[in-house]
Amino acid sequence: MPELPEVEALRDFLTEHLVGHEIVRVLPVAISVLKTYDPPVTALEGHEVVEVLRHGKFLDLRTQDGPRLVTHLARGGWLHWRDRLPDGVPRPGKGPLALRVALETGAGFELTEAGTQKRLAVYVVRDPGEVPGVARLGPDPLADDFDEARLAALLSGERRQLKGALRDQSLLAGVGNAYSDEILHAARMSPFKLAASLTPEETHVLYEALRTTLTGAVERSRGVAAGRLKAEKKSGLRVHGRTGEPCPVCGDTIREVSFADSSLQYCPTCQTGGKPLADRRLSRLLK
Repeated sequence: MPELPEVEALRDFLTEHLVGHEIVRVLPVAISVLKTYDPPVTALEGHEVVEVLRHGKFLDLRTQDGPRLVTHLARGGWLHWRDRLPDGVPRPGKGPLALRVALETGAGFELTEAGTQKRLAVYVVRDPGEVPGVARLGPDPLADDFDEARLAALLSGERRQLKGALRDQSLLAGVGNAYSDEILHAARMSPFKLAASLTPEETHVLYEALRTTLTGAVERSRGVAAGRLKAEKKSGLRVHGRTGEPCPVCGDTIREVSFADSSLQYCPTCQTGGKPLADRRLSRLLK
């Protein structure tokens, strides 16, 4: 799933390629991707894109005197830029293509979604606050006014584990499964540690890890073409998705805890005092 750094890089890329150009055609291929009907997608046609914004993991295309196109790529979605879009109208089917947006130049982009779980979402709205997921977003952790005191206030009443708290979009906007693993590894904290139990010193460490990890990922992604962002993300991850590999800090073996539809990775030496965390799904299989 694209997270804050990748979506920020897509925002930069689309700012360069879309702003100043007119949308001439919007073709929904998978109707299920459209989450709104008023205004219709055709209301975007004939309007110039004047700005591209990011709200957490949402992309927001603002047009001149027209509605906005807001999209969330979810787990299996992606954006593909085409210097020249294919001719003709794509046929609805079982392929990954969900939406095509064409510019007056003949260029444009396509939204696709892989896998059987269809969660890619497109909204055509007059204001991004009309999108429920945007309306409930917490603060952006890379915003200029997001300081250590604000993080401490957010976590002070949280009786959840740090992993879950960091991934909650209503608490912090933009951090997902991968970067929460990376942040906790950088902070040398267990993903199961209770958020409200952090001391001021631990909050300081977590804040520094949060900002440094996300800023570094944004910088690595900056200027990378949209089609290469997934590979860039994977290459920069130190623990997430690297079960069984040596920790780049201490050399211990990176371990995994599996859940129903996701998993987390961590280093026992760096994060849990050398003790493996209980993997409940694996434990059930062994019974």
